Amino acid sequence: MSLSTLKNRRERGFFDGQFLIAMPGMEDRNFARTVIYICAHSDAGAMGFVINRPQSLTFTDVLQHLDMIKQEDSIVLPKRARDFPIQTGGPVESGRGFVLHSDDYASDSSIPVSDDICLTATLDIVRAISKGNGPTRATMLLGYSSWAAGQLESEVVNNGWLTCPANEELIFDRSLDDKYERALAGMGVTAAMLSAEAGHA
Repeated sequence: MSLSTLKNRRERGFFDGQFLIAMPGMEDRNFARTVIYICAHSDAGAMGFVINRPQSLTFTDVLQHLDMIKQEDSIVLPKRARDFPIQTGGPVESGRGFVLHSDDYASDSSIPVSDDICLTATLDIVRAISKGNGPTRATMLLGYSSWAAGQLESEVVNNGWLTCPANEELIFDRSLDDKYERALAGMGVTAAMLSAEAGHA
């Protein structure tokens, strides 16, 4: 599923607004120990973002790459902008930035993905954040994760993923190192329990 499909969707699918939590046996390195927030799911496929993978780039690096500021001007950015989190959202279009954010910011290009969360992938939100005028809660993700029609359903059936309702606090939590364990804990399980179950499958 692509961003254009997300814009044109008419109804939400079963996995919309769900977390995918990778099972310990996940063989794809792109998704091992990941927590993914599914923004869109339909008969056409699914789209979401990994929310627990760091990115070496900083928001200042992004602004410089987009020629919005010069290196010597980065010191005058609001502290909130300098500290704005950048994460790796997935292997598709990994050079493209997407901002998941609270619904207190909206532009013509913002797409609601839940009752409280929007997705914006245009420069207007980057400018707003750089000036300290962005949404209350947000994170930028480089790239996204995508599944073709029926692919995600098949992976879930084959025990590739656990699913549970998404938690907004966890989506925007900047502590990434233990987010996988905390997502599992929210379901009342641990990675050790799942490994043991997989060993006896």
